[in-house]
Amino acid sequence: MPLLSVLSVHPLASALSVGAALAYAALAGLHNRVTPIQARGLLSAAWILHLLVLLVSLTTHPVRFGFAPALSVTAWLLLTVYLVESRLYPQLRARWTLAIMGMVVVLIALVFPGTHHPSLPSHWMPLHWALGIAAYGLVAAAVVHAWLMQRAEKAMRMGTTLDTAMPLLTLERLTFRFVGAGFVLLSATLLVGGWFSEVINQRWVWDHKSAFSVLSWLVLGVLLLGRWRLGWRGRTAVRMLYLSAGLLLLGYVGSRFVLEVILHRA
Repeated sequence: MPLLSVLSVHPLASALSVGAALAYAALAGLHNRVTPIQARGLLSAAWILHLLVLLVSLTTHPVRFGFAPALSVTAWLLLTVYLVESRLYPQLRARWTLAIMGMVVVLIALVFPGTHHPSLPSHWMPLHWALGIAAYGLVAAAVVHAWLMQRAEKAMRMGTTLDTAMPLLTLERLTFRFVGAGFVLLSATLLVGGWFSEVINQRWVWDHKSAFSVLSWLVLGVLLLGRWRLGWRGRTAVRMLYLSAGLLLLGYVGSRFVLEVILHRA
């Protein structure tokens, strides 16, 4: 089944996917032997190839989409944020973990390119997808910043310094900015999805995707409210963010993974 999926992918998308995966692998393997400028160059090359993969894959007719393309777009958005911030904060280096993540999601999307969508129930459906994936990307960026914040806090408690660390207060501020932006986009995603459900099905369809997404939205909302009213920070805030991100991941990616890979249903 995976071999047939690979053979069915657009040849150009397949070639670009292999190129992007090799570029990510080169960065992961050479991260200790290249200068920061060279590492950013490798990451930029992989990022461009990854973008071309997405453009070719998502513009081919009929449209194919699923859990793996969703992960691929999310990872690309996360790397976009990282590339921008590495320009603003030179102490950030192209981390090998991000390179491995990029390589893995590109290869997974090559093996599991998603299901065909020859006809969409509405011309506005891509808007729903775009909002949802953008929310995934912003929440993922918040998670990465929260992890960096925990790492910096641990180093500070141990009395050590990290030459690649951003200021702790800057990390905290960026984390909650991404949380707020992700909450806004997730709210828009749920509103648009609810509207489509009412128009197409004449009712709200309460499935696993909807349930996990709403739970994630509620946790994010409580986190922002607690931050605003009670000044939540540190472990409590980070754990709630991780919980929300996990629920959101189970929402679309988890449900589509079960349908496509385990149940072999469109």
